[in-house]
Amino acid sequence: MWSLKNGVVVLFLVLGTCWGVPREGYGPGMQDWGFVEVRPGAHMFYWLYYTTAEVEQFTDRPLLIWLQGGPGASSMYGNFEELGPLTLEGEERNHTWVKNYNVLFIDNPVGTGFSYVENLSLLTIDNAQIADDLLTFTKEFYKRNPEFMTTTLHIYAESYGGKMAPEFAWVLNKAINNGELDIQLESVGIVAPWVSPIDSVLSWGEFLLNMGFVDTKGYRAIQAAAIETEHILNEGKYEEATWQWGSTEDVILRETLGIDFYNVLFTQDFRATQSRLAMFAKDMKQATLDSAVRLASEDRDQMLKDLMRGPVASTLQLPEESVYNAQGGAVFQSMAGDFMKPAMHVVELLLNSTSLEVMVITGQLDLIVATAGNVVWLEKLQWEGRNGYLAAPRNGVGPHGILEGYQKSYGKLHMYWALRAGHMVPADNPVLMDYILKKHAGFPED
Repeated sequence: MWSLKNGVVVLFLVLGTCWGVPREGYGPGMQDWGFVEVRPGAHMFYWLYYTTAEVEQFTDRPLLIWLQGGPGASSMYGNFEELGPLTLEGEERNHTWVKNYNVLFIDNPVGTGFSYVENLSLLTIDNAQIADDLLTFTKEFYKRNPEFMTTTLHIYAESYGGKMAPEFAWVLNKAINNGELDIQLESVGIVAPWVSPIDSVLSWGEFLLNMGFVDTKGYRAIQAAAIETEHILNEGKYEEATWQWGSTEDVILRETLGIDFYNVLFTQDFRATQSRLAMFAKDMKQATLDSAVRLASEDRDQMLKDLMRGPVASTLQLPEESVYNAQGGAVFQSMAGDFMKPAMHVVELLLNSTSLEVMVITGQLDLIVATAGNVVWLEKLQWEGRNGYLAAPRNGVGPHGILEGYQKSYGKLHMYWALRAGHMVPADNPVLMDYILKKHAGFPED
């Protein structure tokens, strides 16, 4: 028989495994974190921040999910570089989303960030598998945290996450309609979304020419590489198209002498450029892998890795099997055959067959997912409100008297152009992002 002491220990372990409990973690505010085994041997990490808003209960405010890009780039980047309560330097962030919302960061797909697989054969290979894993995760999350069933849920994602999020929202909405989950999913917001990759690639040359970063000779070189990418993609050679995408990036680096793909106005590090070009010349595939999962400069990328593998992993007492960013490159490699495939059809499904609001957010200084490419694929969408959207006015957004961007809306579709912002809109223009969140996620009293 168990003694009373042992019985208490067993009870604690069971509760600790099954139910989320607000607790102190790394940084300010109450948090919760853990792993969900979405498939045997595939472990997905999450980190929940309970809102610090002055409310009677944290469930008085919506729950926002954040997914990062890559694929293979950790949501810990979004946490510490864009919208979490602490900056990478350990300072409290003024524009953290946690001030107004409960925020759930998910390291996705499995193998990303702190998430891990016990065998690399368990990595996902396409967007559909990613969505299925996220659905499994979500079901378990609500089992552990049933109190969030009473509040609204909104999915936000960036870059490749903007390709994953619509399909995740689609399968989650189906599960809700089928009675598998009793939750309140209301919207999906995609920032700098890699929804139609080839439209982004084909916009690069003209964007750089118009911004003065290349001459006509450079433009022609970039455009030739982009058109070759399109040609390979149209032949159905999807993985080859991914590596040609990497080659097109290489051409841009050479022609611009090292432009920052995430914000064209960021300072160009000439020495780092030479190093990247040398890597492309030596091993183009490996250079493409490195480029896809690195969202910041090499120095800041290393700072984030050191923070995650050191103080964060120690404070959260993460298992030794979970080594931050150990499998990120393998994630991209596994997804290479899906990387360049478009996901416009999923956005069309959301608009035609659900009640979910869809927000597309693009930064004017972003190159990798340039605004011009987003405009193109949005206007090609086949949905019941297409003509209304095309005819809709584009209005300025200036919540504090300063023009922060533009908005074009019709029905459930909303397009936002973010001024003075690159790829990472939440960090570059938090005022506009706050406006978008309050408008579409809102507060219960709104």
